[in-house]
Amino acid sequence: METMTQSKISPNSATEEARAVTDPYADFRRQLVEFTESPALAPLKDIVRSNQKLSRKEFSEWQKALFARGWAAPNWPVQYGGTGWDLQQRYLFEEVTAAADCPPQYHHGIGHIGPVIMHFGTEAIKRRFLPRILDGSEHWCQGYSEPGAGSDLASLKSTAVRDGDDYVLNGQKIWTSHAHEADMMYTLVRTSSEGRKQAGISLLLVPLNTPGIEIRPIRTIDQWHHVNEVFLSNVRVPAEYLVGEEGEGWKCAKFLLDRERLSPATVPRLARQLEQVSDLVAQKMTSSPGLPSIHSLQERLFNAQASVMAARQMLLSAIQEEIHGTLASSKSSALKLYASELSQHIVGIAFDIAGPEYAARLVPEMPAMDGADDLDIERQLSHTYLFFRSRSIAGGTSEVQKNVIARDIFGS
Repeated sequence: METMTQSKISPNSATEEARAVTDPYADFRRQLVEFTESPALAPLKDIVRSNQKLSRKEFSEWQKALFARGWAAPNWPVQYGGTGWDLQQRYLFEEVTAAADCPPQYHHGIGHIGPVIMHFGTEAIKRRFLPRILDGSEHWCQGYSEPGAGSDLASLKSTAVRDGDDYVLNGQKIWTSHAHEADMMYTLVRTSSEGRKQAGISLLLVPLNTPGIEIRPIRTIDQWHHVNEVFLSNVRVPAEYLVGEEGEGWKCAKFLLDRERLSPATVPRLARQLEQVSDLVAQKMTSSPGLPSIHSLQERLFNAQASVMAARQMLLSAIQEEIHGTLASSKSSALKLYASELSQHIVGIAFDIAGPEYAARLVPEMPAMDGADDLDIERQLSHTYLFFRSRSIAGGTSEVQKNVIARDIFGS
């Protein structure tokens, strides 16, 4: 079965010539394909293809390869070292690299805090941080959620008190992804308790080697180390690391979240994962054609393929609306909601294909996987199944997205 992604990036020469006449992005697509076929990328692609957990090492290697090619920041303007690509080029970049099993870019730097710094940061902050995000030499994490302040982020209690040329931070952050691998944390803290709770929040950039910071791992059911608790005890951060004005943190956070929900990377990654699941179904049909569950798996797979195509059309439509300045926040939230639930559905098919012998082993004692395991893909997909339970929570819960959609349609 040929997928839409395969048909786009593996054309025969006649198709390529025809596309060159009608498709203004044909040459751009060709450059992308040639880049992804570089032998130097093969080890990285093997790790992605086998569904292993990506660490700082893999993200940094990919970022360095993109930096050397001049493609380090697809979503940044040229003046800050970006490509200056339009949204359609950005989508094609994600589509081609995902189909070729290249890693995604590490989002906290390039996708999240980088654009916030460009929009709200001082010139000194831009000079200090943007080049290190571009070349991958500095790794970031997001210090937003707290105990009691997850979806209701405005209820956060961590404080920052101005003391001369510093802010002194105290409090606790939770679910801080990749903090154990990061150099820097962009974090929301309370600098005032007066007025509306959103008005007293500020955004600070915190070096994680600062005295008074303790990072503790949170072990999740997938047995991979993603998230952490971060404790702040009299942590002194230079006041010059404040992004925007004091009390503007909520504005910065909304700026970031609005862009996070419209990610060109989401759907192409789902399409590639669905290809892998399709391959597993085909293998199961060959090895065990008499299984009564085969037809049910096929039906679920066909529905998932139709859903991925629908998600792609929704994303392309949203991209066009973003280009013309007409994109509603409800559409970004709808796409995020749909993609989160679809990702869980797709990996759920893989989990069921793996069979009860794998499900029984997904317990706290289950060892971490490595690439040498002959059953690597099935077992890694089982880990991914557990990790994807968080997809409907991370980046704004599904309930929050539904509220955004409802407010946009029916009014507040």
